[in-house]
Amino acid sequence: MSRLSHSEIHMVHRIGWLRAAVLGANDGIVSTASLVVGVAAAGTGRTEVLIAGLAGLVAGAMSMAAGEYVSVSSQTDAEQADLAREKKELAETPAAELEELTQIYQSRGLTRALAEQVAAQLTEHDALGSHARDELGISETVTAHPIQAALVSALTFAVGAVVPLIVALLAPPTQIVIFVAVATLLSLAVLGGLGATAGGAGVWRGALRVTFWGALAMAATAIVGSLFGVTVG
Repeated sequence: MSRLSHSEIHMVHRIGWLRAAVLGANDGIVSTASLVVGVAAAGTGRTEVLIAGLAGLVAGAMSMAAGEYVSVSSQTDAEQADLAREKKELAETPAAELEELTQIYQSRGLTRALAEQVAAQLTEHDALGSHARDELGISETVTAHPIQAALVSALTFAVGAVVPLIVALLAPPTQIVIFVAVATLLSLAVLGGLGATAGGAGVWRGALRVTFWGALAMAATAIVGSLFGVTVG
């Protein structure tokens, strides 16, 4: 009798880098485009707009890298502290920990007898791993990596920030705001769709939510720039 192989592709293993990538690219596009639009709306020349945008790219990429590294490191430290505490409890009160694991499986629908059997076998196989996964919700699949998150965020921020800079460089001097705004909204829609696809979610929903907040950010900075009393267009 032949056996049918069944393979599944899940999206949860991408969480570690996907969040950092989408966040970095989105911030790169939105923050740089907003900066360019705000400076251009104030009536500043193309050279000044590009310098401001380039400075925003460098500063933003470094800020994203540092922020991701610190935040993910804090998360990792908290996870390690919980694991150390759980390891100590397993050594000092193994019976109580076994009962705790049994009750967890009971709450998920197993009978008392089966829950005791499962808890005993998993404890014998890997006690700390079982408690980390089923009690603390910590698993290797979704564990964050600080350096990976920092590098991905910085790289994707820089890539995203390049889009409005290129458009500002090529657009007519008096229409930089319009060209950058349109290109940014299109880029955000594509980014939102790609991020949603990579995460297994709906494309249109992802595109719309990213585009909405990007449009709001650019509108706010354009208003701030126009308050200087210079009209472009």
